[in-house]
Amino acid sequence: MKIEKYISELLYRYQCVGVPGFGAFLCEWQSAQVIVAQNSFVPPKKVISFNSHIKNNDGLLANHIALQEKISYENAVSKIQTQVVFWLEKLENKENLVLENIGEIFSNSEHNFVFKPNTAINYLTDSFGLAGFNSPEIARANQIQSEVAPQIETPVSVDTTEEAETPVIPLNGKNRTKNWMKYAAAVAVFASAGTYGYKMYFDYTIEQQTSIVEKTVQEKINQKLQEATFVIPNPINAVDLTLEASHTEKYHVVAGAFRSKQNAINAMNDLISKGFEAHLLKENKYGLIPVAFGSFSNLTEAQNLKIQIKAKDSVDAWLLID
Repeated sequence: MKIEKYISELLYRYQCVGVPGFGAFLCEWQSAQVIVAQNSFVPPKKVISFNSHIKNNDGLLANHIALQEKISYENAVSKIQTQVVFWLEKLENKENLVLENIGEIFSNSEHNFVFKPNTAINYLTDSFGLAGFNSPEIARANQIQSEVAPQIETPVSVDTTEEAETPVIPLNGKNRTKNWMKYAAAVAVFASAGTYGYKMYFDYTIEQQTSIVEKTVQEKINQKLQEATFVIPNPINAVDLTLEASHTEKYHVVAGAFRSKQNAINAMNDLISKGFEAHLLKENKYGLIPVAFGSFSNLTEAQNLKIQIKAKDSVDAWLLID
């Protein structure tokens, strides 16, 4: 299995791809260059280098091979080791190791590995589709155009009478162009200022008119509301509703609680005959109906009534708080 194919795939995505027991291929970003001597332009790219001292297994290459080949991680590591043994034997025999799309490795006289990258492959994905190109040399003129040089005219005799009657006005096409451009720029500035000023005036006028209309409409609505008379042609007859007195007080001085509602009513009537503002409370969770001497929203008032009842009538009374 040629693992250089998988190394090449990983170099597009990572800055370092290590081969366990052999070394690591490193990527360094290089900006676009202009080679003046060759009149050529080179786009940005990744420059590939090799370091034989980085031999540890970071798992990147083995995992990638395991996924691509659909084998286990251990099997991928074993295949890498087999390939590395073959590479090292080839380099020890002074043979050049050619890695497709990566470069060439050979051993020098000092038994050190020398790497020569394949410059035809650009691993920088941002430069995809960009290629270097040569540009022909641009020839430049060595002297100023003759039309720019001042021209000397041969003197011509002129009748002074005609010259006085018909003055000659020198015209310069370049100056006319500059004057025309200045006038055009001035007109454009004044036109823009006029348009902006008109727009501000128009917006202000619309805003004022809208405010006046809204104020007028509101005044008319208020006037109609003040003058309006509401007449109901068929009034509904009054309905008499009898509402049970609701006691919102939460402090109750209770005389007793009865399971029979009739007994509770009899006890309430007895207390009313004695001058108390007695009433029935709602049935509690035990099915008993309490009868209260009175109910209060203030705790102090309820306690005072309880003390008075015990002192005057010697009747047991207790306090219930909702």
